[in-house]
Amino acid sequence: MFNDIGPLELVTIIVLAVLVFGPDKLPKVIQDAMRTIRKIREFSESAKQDIRSELGPEFKDFEFEDLNPKTFIRKQLDNDDLGLKEIRNGFDLKKEMAEVTDAVNSRDSDASSSSSSSPSSVGRLDMTKKPEDTGKDDRPPFDADAT
Repeated sequence: MFNDIGPLELVTIIVLAVLVFGPDKLPKVIQDAMRTIRKIREFSESAKQDIRSELGPEFKDFEFEDLNPKTFIRKQLDNDDLGLKEIRNGFDLKKEMAEVTDAVNSRDSDASSSSSSSPSSVGRLDMTKKPEDTGKDDRPPFDADAT
């Protein structure tokens, strides 16, 4: 719960508690805080038990941590019923990327060699953008009803 509190922060909290409550009342305040935390935990556990008993025997292995979306998704993806482990293990991203790179590089080298041998090759596509010949009127049609 308080895993990210460092020693300096802990000392600061203790000094502030002594200054706010005083050395006489501090033990009583700590006892009251611990009693409150214990009661909250007991209330939480009894609520969990009530929910489990109301759900019935079908949900006896129900865990409230599964309601966290990350935990739920992780648990479902680790399930062997779907066969996702075989799919994940069968897919090699580095190999796929290497194949795509090789295919692109060989296509580029083929296109450069064919363009150097014959500039007007029949199978070559022209990828340059050329303006369309729209005729003499470059303005879009005017629609009087639309305005």
